[in-house]
Amino acid sequence: MIKRAATGSLLGLALGDALGAPTEFHDVPAILAMCGPWREMELPDDGPVAWITDDTQMALAVARAGAPEAPERYADALRREFIAWNRSPDNNRAPGNTCLRACDLLEDPRRDWRDASQIHSKGCGANMRVTPLGLVPGLDDEQRAGAAQLQAALTHGHPTGLAASDLTARAVHLLAQGADPTGLVGRLRSYALENRTRYHERWLGDLWLRSQDAGPEEFIARGWDECLGVLERLEGALRDANPEVDPCLATGAGWIAEEALATGLLCFLLFVDEPALALRRAACTSGDSDSIAALAGAFAGARLGADAWPGPWVERIEHRDELLGFGKRWDAA
Repeated sequence: MIKRAATGSLLGLALGDALGAPTEFHDVPAILAMCGPWREMELPDDGPVAWITDDTQMALAVARAGAPEAPERYADALRREFIAWNRSPDNNRAPGNTCLRACDLLEDPRRDWRDASQIHSKGCGANMRVTPLGLVPGLDDEQRAGAAQLQAALTHGHPTGLAASDLTARAVHLLAQGADPTGLVGRLRSYALENRTRYHERWLGDLWLRSQDAGPEEFIARGWDECLGVLERLEGALRDANPEVDPCLATGAGWIAEEALATGLLCFLLFVDEPALALRRAACTSGDSDSIAALAGAFAGARLGADAWPGPWVERIEHRDELLGFGKRWDAA
């Protein structure tokens, strides 16, 4: 059986997003009162379509920008897609203020994209949309890492947003390639340590100068250090795992990039062979439930492939045809 990792990951992202959309901004008791037992949660039954949020909208914008080859051309392509998203009448799904502010600034063609970047923001908008860069075929490690950080930097310029996006794409890529989930966190920690002082100047240019850091290595190291800290918390949570406890209590509420990564990974790793349960656990959390569930779905789908997801869910997901189109193309390559 062919796994079709790209298709599975993109569908998982969108399904997690849709499942978590109604529960975002609610605490766990309120979610349980609204949805019933978390292990039985279903997609919202308010029409034929299961609606996604800005998380999937922006992931599709990254997918539409194409393969990252030349950094400046890729930055221009991302800029066009982000501006189009910002102008769209469908951009009414509780988008993040940082994304909106940065995209407004990107509208000015005279402005360098680095001057639009919100250098002090490390919100999860940096990495909720990066999954396509873990799946695009034919990239080497430098291209994948540089592009992942670049797509984050157009809106969220904080070094932790850059590092968390790089790690998110790396995790998706490793799982799609068949990595053992039990060793995933260790591999991500090793990757973070190896890249701790590596600043991707070819992709980021002089972005670091907008910070107060002494140099580019010091700038990017701040981000990797925060990611290493949350990965340590994740390892501790996995040692004492209790799937009945809100995952946000262990690894954070997911409003910021490194916590969205860690809590999405936690939900996935609690249920590595039960992807629908991973999404349900992620959606029943006290934090940024749609982003956490979107990332958990991206990880689970990358590991298990397109057949991981219930057919009735897939049939209803918004943008189904476009998601399947990208997945089919990347899986075929």
